[in-house]
Amino acid sequence: MGFPSASDIPAQGQDRKPAVESEMTPQPVYDSPEYKGSGLLKGKVALITGGDSGIGRSVAVLYAKEGADVAIVYLDEHEDAKTTKEAVAAYGRRCLTIAGDISGEPFCKDAVEKTVNELGRLDILVNNAAEQYLEESDLSDIDPERLDSIFSTNIYSMFYFVKAAVPHLQPGSSIINTTSINAYKGNAALLSYSTTKGAILAFTRSLAKPMLERGIRVNGVAPGPIWTPFIPDSFPPEEVEGFGKGVPMERPGQPIEVASCFVFLASGGASYMTGQVMHPNGGVVVGA
Repeated sequence: MGFPSASDIPAQGQDRKPAVESEMTPQPVYDSPEYKGSGLLKGKVALITGGDSGIGRSVAVLYAKEGADVAIVYLDEHEDAKTTKEAVAAYGRRCLTIAGDISGEPFCKDAVEKTVNELGRLDILVNNAAEQYLEESDLSDIDPERLDSIFSTNIYSMFYFVKAAVPHLQPGSSIINTTSINAYKGNAALLSYSTTKGAILAFTRSLAKPMLERGIRVNGVAPGPIWTPFIPDSFPPEEVEGFGKGVPMERPGQPIEVASCFVFLASGGASYMTGQVMHPNGGVVVGA
């Protein structure tokens, strides 16, 4: 299928944070009739943080197409979560919606318990939620409270969710963490965000071996420029215009082009992979 080019992305911004997917132009592509599920995740249950929109929404929908029930965790109650739940239900699967702040351990533990209690089990943990802010590279401009918020959301939450989820995961289960191309290339304009993504890369690699003792695989996905609410949420309108033109494919990636990596890593097709990272980034070559 064809996807929007960078020239199709006009200048735009939103007053709300987190930004809302339904207000983006063009709409991100999170599903396609060309993607035919084949039961790769039949009978599985997945918990997906940041599952209301963007990459997380597409992961939820493709998991449903592959036969999984899903729980989506997100910050605020608004129409994005409702849309995701309806999209999952359209494929005959259950979608549990859990709103709250993942920066604290008690909420993360509760979210895991709700998932197991209401959906019956837990097989796949997708640590995907994050926040980012446009920053100057001058460290004097870094706000301590914001820095604490970014680290609490982006990396501390992964420790909390894994800690809560592991007792429920059986051999063959999968943990998948969303890192970023910025973990490999760096990004001065997103200094604190990029630093957390580097931490997620190390977290993924460091966790993989001890989890093998439980038969659990741990992998990551490092997206490049993907057209999600993150973009109008983080950048001024003039910088959103033409988003994605700087990569070899000269366009932004769409959520569905990233979500397919999460399907593969959660499936039996990736049974010989752990501690690895996939790179849907439009053709940018980065270190392993």
